[in-house]
This record gives sequence, structure tokens and C-alpha cells, in this order.
Amino acid sequence: MKPSGAASDSPTRGIAILGSTGSIGTQALDVIREQSDFLHVEVLSAGKNADLLIKQALEFRPNAVVIADPTLRDRVFDVLFDEGIKVYSGADALEQVVEMEGIDMVLTALVGAAGLKPTLSAIRAGKHIALANKETMVVAGELVTAEAKKAGVYIHPVDSEHSAIYQCLAGEFHNPLEKIILTASGGPFRGYNTEQLSQVTKAQALKHPNWDMGAKITIDSASMMNKGLEVIEAKWLFELKADQIEIIVHPQSIIHSIAQFEDGSMKAQMGLPDMKLPIQYALTYPRRLSNTFPRFNFLDYPALTFEQPDFKSFRNLGLAFDVLDKGGNAPSVLNAANEVAVARFLNDEVSFHQLPDIVEFALSKVGFQSKPDLEALVASDTEARARAREF
Repeated sequence: MKPSGAASDSPTRGIAILGSTGSIGTQALDVIREQSDFLHVEVLSAGKNADLLIKQALEFRPNAVVIADPTLRDRVFDVLFDEGIKVYSGADALEQVVEMEGIDMVLTALVGAAGLKPTLSAIRAGKHIALANKETMVVAGELVTAEAKKAGVYIHPVDSEHSAIYQCLAGEFHNPLEKIILTASGGPFRGYNTEQLSQVTKAQALKHPNWDMGAKITIDSASMMNKGLEVIEAKWLFELKADQIEIIVHPQSIIHSIAQFEDGSMKAQMGLPDMKLPIQYALTYPRRLSNTFPRFNFLDYPALTFEQPDFKSFRNLGLAFDVLDKGGNAPSVLNAANEVAVARFLNDEVSFHQLPDIVEFALSKVGFQSKPDLEALVASDTEARARAREF
């Protein structure tokens, strides 16, 4: 969605954080802590990390919390009930709680396709979205953007690359894009060939050179699937065709992405690799608020370098462009299969170089649908997960 409009201009903006105990969620709370004159927490949610959720709730005093695991509800309830904080549990509760009055913006920081349904519920309730869950747009980008337009809701991207494009488009709404260039660090295995990738370990894959992220997205970055998912997300966020999206490897992660306009002029957004900046930009848009985040110094980076991505060694990139061209339920299948593949790798069931094999296997087995509705997308997701477990 192009950057026009924002959440309400109430004295402080009420934020619901879905996935508050994860990497993005905890950094978002750092931002809110620093910008407490402008932002406050209305809802927090977690999957299983009850202890951290309780600690966050006691500090930020939300109206309500959701613990996805129902077996942990009583544990959270026993601590927070006397504090006047409502406690809910289960996936259905997450879809309902985002409709609460007092919420101006919902930060979707859940991992994987689990973010889709609560994001749709928030949109239909008229809540603006800060989107850190790229899988929502990968699985159902056409549906999500249509619902957002219908509800008059704006989607503010949190991924550093999409936030960069979003920032570059400010003041350029009337100027069509020629293309965008998404930068990639290359991950821990930049320069590796296929044979070298067959030997890498889980510990190596979990050690990103620039960014501090959760396990799933770190593995996606190492396999370059993260960049592939970002390509699909960018199509829907900025209404682009596949040939308008380019990837360039930029190991320093200082230029976060580039927008090129029809006259050939290019805008780049730059800064240190720190997710708090795009999080703050999304939560406080259209304002830029002063903060204490570290500042970039050119003298610390005397050389910024760029390389072509290696589609041969990192086959996930090619698979992502393939499903982008194909459309329909193919992106949903790719995403679901990749989620299972990463989980299996983290559980030591498959090797790193098999990750694209699993995705390709699922894509070959799940029937293609050109115009799927939400029910069909969910069914494709389910079947793709089953196929990826078969591999």
C-alpha cells in the first residue's frame, strides 16, 4: 500500500503487538518505551513464552493479553487478573482481540502464516497495520490488499527493505516507479557454491553477519528464501510486476533498498542495520520522532559494495520468482513448505542444502489454483505442509 494516511492522532496511539515476546515484538516495546509520550500498548500476545508475556504486561499495562497456548492461560491469569489486565487464550481470541476499541494500529510480528487471519480481522475492524509478518502478503497478498482498500486501512511495512521503499515513496505518490531494488546481505554463506552449502551446519546458519533475528527468519536469510518472500511481498505492497523487482547483494546492509522512478532518478534509504528504526517509522508514521538509536557514520564504512545474487547456489530465490509469476495458490504452497522445511532443519531432520528440494517437491505435488479464496489458500497451506513432511 502506498504511504498515505496514518492511524488516529489521539494523544497517544494505541498499539496491539501480536508476537510481543519475539525479536520484532521485544524491539517494538523498546521503541514504545522510548516514545511513551506518543505510543502506548493496548494488547500483547505470545505463543508459549508466558513468563516474558507476564513481565511485559506488568511493565506496559495493556488492556488485554493473549497467550496462544491454552494450557498456559491459568498461569498468566493468576498473575494479571488482580492487575486489571484481561487474559485470553487460543487462536480465535487473537482474531477477536484485535477488534478492541482503543487499538489504533496492530503490529503483526507473528512468525509464518499464523499472522494471516488476525491481520485480516484487524483490517476488517478498521485498524491500521504495521506489518512485520511478510508471510501474510506472500500467502494472500491479493486478498489482504483488497480488504485493506475496502476498509480504508493502511499497511505500513516493517521489514527494513520494504520500509526503505515506503520511505523513498514519501512525497512521490504521483510519480510512478520504474523498478525497485531490494538489497540483501547475502547471509552467512555469501559466496558459497552448491558443494559448500551441502556441508554447512545449523550453528553456522543461525549466525547472521549483520542482523539479530529469530531462528526461522535467520535460516530464511541464510537460504535466501527471506529475500524471495520479500519479492512476493513487494509485489502487493507497491503494486509491481515481477520485472520491476530486482535483487542486489549488499554485504554491509547500510542501503536498505532503492526506488527508481521513470526518469531514472533513484532514491535510497540508508542507516545502520537496526530493526528499531523501521519499527518506529511504521508505528509513528507520518512523524519522524527523535530517538537515541545509534547513528551511521560514513567514515566507519569507507566502502559500500554490491554483487549479483547467485540464483544457482541459492535456488530459493528462483523458486520465489517462479511462484510470483505463476500466482494463484503457488506462493501459499511455497511459504508453507518452507516453514516446514526450516522447522525440520532446526530439528536436525534434513540438511541445509535440502531446503529448496523440499519446497520444490511440495510445489510439484499440490494442485494449482489460479483464483483461490481464503478457504482454498488455507487448504493449500495444509496440503503443502503435509507434502513437505513427506519429503
